[in-house]
Amino acid sequence: MTRIKICGIKEEAHALAVAEAGADFIGLVFAYSPRQITPARAEKIVTALKKNKTTPEVVGVFVNTPASKVNKLAASCHLDWVQLSGDEPWGYCRDLATPVIKVIRVSRHQKSEQVCADLSYGTKILGTRKHLFLLDSNVREKYGGTGRAFEWKLAQPVAEQFTTIIAGGLTPENVAEAIRTIKPWGVDVSSGVETRGTKDMTKVIKFIEAVRKADVS
Repeated sequence: MTRIKICGIKEEAHALAVAEAGADFIGLVFAYSPRQITPARAEKIVTALKKNKTTPEVVGVFVNTPASKVNKLAASCHLDWVQLSGDEPWGYCRDLATPVIKVIRVSRHQKSEQVCADLSYGTKILGTRKHLFLLDSNVREKYGGTGRAFEWKLAQPVAEQFTTIIAGGLTPENVAEAIRTIKPWGVDVSSGVETRGTKDMTKVIKFIEAVRKADVS
């Protein structure tokens, strides 16, 4: 079953609705972004999820943040994962106390072999630490949420070798094709389920339904 991450949640009501719709992960953005939330808001969202006994794991999204601050926020906001969406080196991951989702930004000119070599090196650095990899589009001066897709065929050999989440330009209309092409462990969406910058639950539900249909097709 393909795991589903809905990223950029800003409101408690949206978090609960996304959980009810069947998402496996909910992403809270602490980095500078139109979707950025405060630690206080993050705590409220996580508290609301736990009170309702919903099951999604909560991911905090960070970009080039000191490890000490990431650890502090992960603890105070009760995060299950921290996602590194910036330029953090592999060694940085060793300083984190929470399981890691390491984002790899993929450009048009890269080859699968290059990405696999990078992830092989990262896997050695991470050792037994619980981790996942997330492939996203490499857009200049952007750290996610761009709405742009990369070459999916590039990701197929990567997903065969590593536990990989795919992001970048996914929508309810194209996510099934992405799953059939790449066969990833998980998919991640943010702008693809928004209307005018706000999470659109109709689109969220359509996205999740499309993933589940692709899983059984």
